[in-house]
Amino acid sequence: MSLLSLVQNSLKGIKLPISGASFSPEQFDAHVMTTYGRFPLTLKRGQGCRVWDDRDREYLDFVAGIATCCLGHAHPAMVEAVSQQMQTLHHVSNLYYIAEQGQLAQWLTEHSCADRVFFCNSGAEANEGAIKLARKYAHTERGIDTPLIITANASFHGRTLATITATGQPKYQKNFDPLMPGFAYVPYNDFEALKDLVISLDAEKPQVAAILLEPLQGEGGVRPGEVEYFQQVRQLCDQTGILLILDEVQVGMGRSGKLWGYENLGIEPDVFTSAKGLGGGVPIGAMLCKSHCDVLKPGDHASTFGGNPFACKVALTVCQTLEQDNLLENVVQRGEQLRSGLEKLASLHPDLIETVRGWGLINGLVLKDDSEITSIAVVKAAMAEGLLLVPAGPKVVRFVPPLIVSADEVQQALVAIEKALAAVA
Repeated sequence: MSLLSLVQNSLKGIKLPISGASFSPEQFDAHVMTTYGRFPLTLKRGQGCRVWDDRDREYLDFVAGIATCCLGHAHPAMVEAVSQQMQTLHHVSNLYYIAEQGQLAQWLTEHSCADRVFFCNSGAEANEGAIKLARKYAHTERGIDTPLIITANASFHGRTLATITATGQPKYQKNFDPLMPGFAYVPYNDFEALKDLVISLDAEKPQVAAILLEPLQGEGGVRPGEVEYFQQVRQLCDQTGILLILDEVQVGMGRSGKLWGYENLGIEPDVFTSAKGLGGGVPIGAMLCKSHCDVLKPGDHASTFGGNPFACKVALTVCQTLEQDNLLENVVQRGEQLRSGLEKLASLHPDLIETVRGWGLINGLVLKDDSEITSIAVVKAAMAEGLLLVPAGPKVVRFVPPLIVSADEVQQALVAIEKALAAVA
């Protein structure tokens, strides 16, 4: 009998207390740094697309850990993978070969344009790795002394010092200067501005090492990339030797209706990053690249926890479940249903809602700039109706449910957001 079975049998008939049920927000804030603006809600358990708070109130979860719990909560395949791997081997050093890591890397390369994978723990770390790779490639392959990476205004690439510098939003950089050198910014989806900047920077000698973009800007307001723009960027990179890096942390792993966001744009990047949905809620990140820019050698980069057996087993289970359960088709169908419903609501509230935009199951309800209503107000009103949503800036409400969401659950969410909009309007 397995250890898990022994534990389960020993607990039969025993009513366990809810963990942390008596731990108040005041006690929490006394011990945890207040780096988050938290809603007054304590979640205790989840199942599928639903979660329950410490008062046993049920919510429909269209946040999914901010586009992370792609298989929802307590998915049977993940539960089995977690329990089996924990009983087998959960962590060893990257000084040794790790079978689960190799298997996950093989799945990812066979299902993408990449040839090699580096594993870490988060999207920020994956983007850090991509920045380091781009800088080394610029030095060793192109002879650039001071490499520069161009990113987009309103982008988001992480919270480390390098990735907040890469992030084209000053609000995330305030009071953390001096920032990392080597970054420049251009408007998103504006090729002429990008081309002009590259020409001016490389006028005397090459400086631009890479262009780092999101296929769809998530934190920047759920702004999809334009096909023509990205194809022009790809052509520019081909002509100049600049690496094209795509941040797929939020939009990848099926969220857009394709496995990778770049598939919606008809191009392939040289490097791209993944996290969030890759582990379905278990921390793991990945930097993936084509062989021509695989310049990192032993000692160049590392991660203690990156790619350990536990995280890789769970991530491989997520990948296989997406494929075996044909979840991409569900993402496309439920995304169309959600956008159609939101567009109908927009027609009912023309003074409040500007537009609806997104791909698959990452969608933004864009509020009018001249309206006094904020995304936070709508999120709070939706919470009162039993629907969890997340802002994407002050005027965009983001819908990122688990990829397993059903037609009935999308309809329930539409009813709840209709009531929330009526309440704030």
